[in-house]
Amino acid sequence: PAATDVQQRTTLPAQPINMQTSHMRSRAPSQRGIRVPATCGRRPTVVVKAAAAQLDREALAGFKVAVVGASGGVGKRCVEVLVEQGVPVRALVRDPAKARGVLPGGSLVEVVKADVFQYATLPGALGDANAIICATGPTDRLNPLGPFEVDFQGTSNLVALARQRALRKFVHVTSIGTDDMLAPLNLFWGILFWKKRGEEELQRSGLDYTVVRPGGLKSELKEGEVAGNVVMKPPGYYGVPPRGKAGSVLRRQVAEVCVAALYEPAASNSVVEVIAETSAPDLPYPGLFEGARL
Repeated sequence: PAATDVQQRTTLPAQPINMQTSHMRSRAPSQRGIRVPATCGRRPTVVVKAAAAQLDREALAGFKVAVVGASGGVGKRCVEVLVEQGVPVRALVRDPAKARGVLPGGSLVEVVKADVFQYATLPGALGDANAIICATGPTDRLNPLGPFEVDFQGTSNLVALARQRALRKFVHVTSIGTDDMLAPLNLFWGILFWKKRGEEELQRSGLDYTVVRPGGLKSELKEGEVAGNVVMKPPGYYGVPPRGKAGSVLRRQVAEVCVAALYEPAASNSVVEVIAETSAPDLPYPGLFEGARL
């Protein structure tokens, strides 16, 4: 989970709620999404599951993806989206028992133990995967070395292994604000500073990469809230003024962006900042990625 996480709830509804968009033919693109109905003084718990309508299942054929940090908020949803698209996954986690309790079952998901700070654990865990989605983040907020160990050294270890294996793609989830040395989140052990250093390791590696920088992450819609459409901007667009004010985005939407980045040509060797806005048009992924290129 990124440093910009918004508190999430994990109670599942009886049936998943589809909120993404191309299925909703009776509504205009800018209105698509689910509005949580108001209740009499009682706030419902809603876990949003977007429909991956824009993803190209055929383009994903031949991928086997290692999702690193697969039991976290974004990582778990990356696994879910990949499985829905029929893509085999190696889920790299520090606690396999915990991960098996939250990840999809079935033959498409292999849960393996790994620690990105310990390089020796990674080659065997990566196995025969030919792409990586890295959605790691320090979990101990009181450890001053956490951001260095995970966001920089851990990312560097993954990049080194990906270069050795000549992987097809490396998608890396960081955070809006990594270009801002004065961002308030850097008060927490320089977390954005070390995320930026990890990004640079990937950008200089020669690998085909996409860095996805989400805004405030959330898993549910509040009462009366509408889920917006994805907005992508080039690096440095959002942050401390005079940069633009970053909004929030659902973890599910971030996961879909990560999966689309595996195959979209316009996502190649790029850094994108991602939020969701209710007023934004519902654009296809090629247009979103192309519009965010520097």
